[in-house]
Amino acid sequence: MADKESPGAGDMARRTPQGELARKLHLLLDNAVVARGGPVSYPDIWAAMTVRGVKLSRARWAYMKDGKGVLIRDRALLTALADYFRVDPDYLLSVEEVKTPAMTGEQLKKVKAFRAARVKSFVESTLGDVSPETLDEIIDYLGQASAPHPGEGEAPGNSADIP
Repeated sequence: MADKESPGAGDMARRTPQGELARKLHLLLDNAVVARGGPVSYPDIWAAMTVRGVKLSRARWAYMKDGKGVLIRDRALLTALADYFRVDPDYLLSVEEVKTPAMTGEQLKKVKAFRAARVKSFVESTLGDVSPETLDEIIDYLGQASAPHPGEGEAPGNSADIP
């Protein structure tokens, strides 16, 4: 029972395919933000899917990113999303395997820096005047909590190519 309550290596066995798809989508979105220099919004995704002849409602996109609804197995949609993010379609189609190819070291550094900047901005705006030491501790703590599971990498693909 304690195994189910404690975070860490045991999480790997309990992860769901829906959660894995959501995790991969978030990695791709973060990678796209780094490449584009700005956020990727639902209207951006919707327009890209429309051009590819695929329908995607805001609600469906939200629960795909949430990872708690039904598993999306729509091959056309997942293939179109993979095409938009310029990754191999199997990356999104094979979520039941719960395995992720490695991201290059440079891409991973950029995504980590982006995430750290978002955390810093949030902490500063929420908590106000925080000492640099406290801010570093918060960022380190949150970085450990969101780190990939042992033996996993991050999103594949060339982030410089994302539209």
